[in-house]
Amino acid sequence: MTTITLGGNPINTNGILPQIGSKAIDFKLIKTDLSTATLADFSGNKLVLNIFPSIDTGTCATSVRKFNEKASAMHNTKVLCVSRDLPFAQKRFCAAEGLDNVINLSDFNTGLFGKNYGLEINDGVLAGLHSRVIIVIDENGVITHTEQVGEIADEPNYDAALAAL
Repeated sequence: MTTITLGGNPINTNGILPQIGSKAIDFKLIKTDLSTATLADFSGNKLVLNIFPSIDTGTCATSVRKFNEKASAMHNTKVLCVSRDLPFAQKRFCAAEGLDNVINLSDFNTGLFGKNYGLEINDGVLAGLHSRVIIVIDENGVITHTEQVGEIADEPNYDAALAAL
């Protein structure tokens, strides 16, 4: 369990993030066209997993915009934006913003991604959603960087994530 805060109030996640140097945990997430994506679908690519509670909040939306701008221009790199939002909301947001360099993936139907990666919020008003986390995975499926943002309203350290690529 990891303690983070929301508005300065402590809340807990269901576990701890995977260790740097470990193999990324496989997943099944839903794309905006309602098909399923797995980790194997991105084999051979560097990945930035931009994980957040909801696309419909200011900080989450900002992180999608910034990663769309920064990391997407990097060679052999894909940015996966993961939340429990419905795929329709993810698609609507990116279409309205003109964002086409990120891949939105939803964990709405099972929540297993959040549980398996130890980042599901256990208590408080956001219970059941994902905490704000960045995970960088190299082209061999090895985790090279993780960040559990301590205060949910804060943005992640974009430069540290990009340096890990």
